[in-house]
Formats: sequence, C-alpha cells, structure tokens
Amino acid sequence: MGFTEKQEGLVKESWEVLKQDIPHFSLRFFSLILEIAPGAKNMFSFLRESEEIPQNNPKLKAHAVKVFKMTCESAIQLREKGEVVVADTTLKYLGTVHVKSGVKDPHFEVVKEALIRTIEEAIGEEKWNEEMKNAWGEAYDQLAEMKNHHDETA
Repeated sequence: MGFTEKQEGLVKESWEVLKQDIPHFSLRFFSLILEIAPGAKNMFSFLRESEEIPQNNPKLKAHAVKVFKMTCESAIQLREKGEVVVADTTLKYLGTVHVKSGVKDPHFEVVKEALIRTIEEAIGEEKWNEEMKNAWGEAYDQLAEMKNHHDETA
C-alpha cells in the first residue's frame, strides 16, 4: 500500500511532540516492551545481570534514546527519500546485535506495539486516532521489511 503523504504528515506532527522529551518517551517505550514481553529483559546484556529497576539503568537510558530516535527519524525519512538513510553501519550494527541476541520477527511485533502505545500516550486522546495509529504502523512495517531485506543481503 505504501506510505502516503497524509500518513507522513501525521508521523511528523506526532514526532514534534515526542521530540520535546525524548529521554522520557524512550524509557516509556522500553518499559512497555518489558511489560508486554518480560522475557525480553534477558536479551539486553546490561539488564540481564541487573536487579535494579530498568528505568534507573544508565545503559538502558542511552540505548533507549538511540533506538527510539532512530526508529522515529527513520519513519520520517521513509517518504521524504523513499528509503532510510540511517548510516549503513548503524543498520549493520543493529542487525548483528539483534541476530546475536536472538531477535526474531515476533519481537518486531512487540516493539511495534510498544512504540504505538508510547506515541498514543504522548499525543493524548484528543489528537490520537486510528489514522495516526495506521500511519505509524505502516512506517514501522516498512522499516522492519527494510531491515529484514538488509539482513538477507548483508
């Protein structure tokens, strides 16, 4: 179906809200991943040995911000350039790390749900609607597809 101009507008509009407090929303995003899939904790080396609340973990904070920003910015680039211009090394790095830690397709669904729920909370009930949800869903699906394609050709 592709990513429409209107969907791009919705993604950009909500990203402006998220950008106002990336550290907060990044942590919320990761907290939701762990809430939806508690077993995911074992996939992060810096959480595995730690008994403290993930939110207090400085490594998690740094990782969360990096992943959250990259996901959102990539979603915006999709339509502007028809491709994602995340540095190839970043994609390769993420691909390698994800393969090593055993990330499988079902995990992408968990991340997608966490991302959409984070954005919904950030945007608030007045502005959040099915159209915005679908716009982010479409952007995320295309990103996951690109990543899978990249992994196959890498």
